[in-house]
Amino acid sequence: MSTKTTSEKLTIGAFLLKKGKVSEKQLIDAQAVQKIEGIRIGAALVKLGYITEEALVEAMSELYGYPVFKIDSFKIDPLVVKFLPEDIIKRNKVLPFSKEGNIIRVLTTDPANEIGLEQIKFFLSGFKIVFYVGKDSDFKALINQFFGEESSEIYSKETVHELVESVVQEPSEVKHEEEQTVIPEVDAPLIRLVNQIIINAISKRASDIHIEPFEDNIYVRYRIDGILHDILTLPTKLKSPLITRIKIMSNMDISERRLPQDGRIKMKIGKREVDFRVSTLPSIFGEKIVLRVLEKGSLQLDLTKLGFEEESLNFFLEALNKPYGMILVTGPTGSGKTTTLYSALMKLRRPEVNIVTVEDPVEYTLPRIIQVQVQEEIGRTFAQILRSFLRQDPDIIFVGEIRDFETAEIAIKAALTGHLVLSTLHTNDAPSTITRLINMGIEPFLIASSVILIVAQRLVRKLCESCKKEQKISKDALIKMGFPAEFTESLKIYEAQGCAECSQTGYRGRIALYEVMPIKEEIRELILTGASANDIKKEAIKLGMLTLRQSGIRKVMAGITSIEEVLRVTVED
Repeated sequence: MSTKTTSEKLTIGAFLLKKGKVSEKQLIDAQAVQKIEGIRIGAALVKLGYITEEALVEAMSELYGYPVFKIDSFKIDPLVVKFLPEDIIKRNKVLPFSKEGNIIRVLTTDPANEIGLEQIKFFLSGFKIVFYVGKDSDFKALINQFFGEESSEIYSKETVHELVESVVQEPSEVKHEEEQTVIPEVDAPLIRLVNQIIINAISKRASDIHIEPFEDNIYVRYRIDGILHDILTLPTKLKSPLITRIKIMSNMDISERRLPQDGRIKMKIGKREVDFRVSTLPSIFGEKIVLRVLEKGSLQLDLTKLGFEEESLNFFLEALNKPYGMILVTGPTGSGKTTTLYSALMKLRRPEVNIVTVEDPVEYTLPRIIQVQVQEEIGRTFAQILRSFLRQDPDIIFVGEIRDFETAEIAIKAALTGHLVLSTLHTNDAPSTITRLINMGIEPFLIASSVILIVAQRLVRKLCESCKKEQKISKDALIKMGFPAEFTESLKIYEAQGCAECSQTGYRGRIALYEVMPIKEEIRELILTGASANDIKKEAIKLGMLTLRQSGIRKVMAGITSIEEVLRVTVED
């Protein structure tokens, strides 16, 4: 039995009305319950007693083209149930229940949830999925059987209602009538579509959501553990209403489509408060939208758990304990620099210390730390704020990024006049940071006098503990990659495989590789004499610095990540 195309579908409420199963008044009553309690329209009709569960399931089967699931007609395979994580099963109201060859049968109680069903296809990629529509009561019984007593909903009714109400806003004014986006009958499904995209991103631990319009389709991608994954393909007719919906949520100007815009969304999902930094970019096929997920609860602010090797962490802590000087953390965008420095600030935070930060933008708020956001359009630049900081009696200053000579010069002067300054730069490794500062116009003697430590970092994906498997690599190949010869005989190397726990990627979570270079007397001498980055690197290694590649090799030897990941983000020493 094939499913109908989206354009042919009615809502289940409209379908029941058309079939004469419910009256218009009953549907209006159910819609009121749906709005108040945040439940599906079918569930509201059943709750009011206007239709039985069996009749609802038969109607959904006819409307969506899925066969009916009857709990007594199938043998439920516990191993197949475990093909999906528990939170995905409960959130999307689905349950895989049997497998035959390459076919997996999946129960759903909400066949209208196209985004959720697409997510299930993503999780079970490689299998042919056959969906069955069933009763809520049967689904709950199975949940209780396999996962213990179910705590009703993933989100409480109050939270769902609050969430939906918080995003249903009318645009205050549309400047250009010809550019209005009218979303009459698809408004409620559209809200659910956007919410589901966001909720699914949170459940999959995505750091970014990309919504990309092209000529024939709209593509939704999630960045998970640093890698982009295709999640969903949507028809182009949804482009304008989808973008308008997100702009309304982000408090952007919905009539402005020619210029990039930035906004922010704050949502409460269950008990979790999540912020999203939203950016639009006009392209030839429409505006691309990227939502950066900023979930404070997922922010790891413990220096000992970020990935530092013991000797590297000792170098870093020693520098943090100094009363003045500059600490620089370098690496590409998205390499975890801000997390490292936020962790350092939290360690330094004490009642007797005044800490101020200048950031663009402020991603996370930190308790008892004064944070200032750059606003260049009104002249509030890094340099201007830094000057103001020096009149605020600071002990520790965090500069989000050193982008130009003026900011670098003020930050270095602050480090030379009794302040501990922490900041970031974009360089490939720790030694080349010296060259970068000199190229910006900073005198070598100022660098040698002010900088006390430089950290370079990269993020690698951690192997999924549920499915990683041992990899056989020759001793010679390991030695060539930089592994110590004395360990290669008994060393166990692991590689990614893929399972339901890690969405078939073989990886789950990320950890940092660190290259920590203290500016010791020998390094200062090299800076003053104009030595190359390569010469500085050789001396730093002699003095005990672990390179990024060596940090990665340590983590491969510990079974934390794979050789492929380390080779992906580091260069040969």
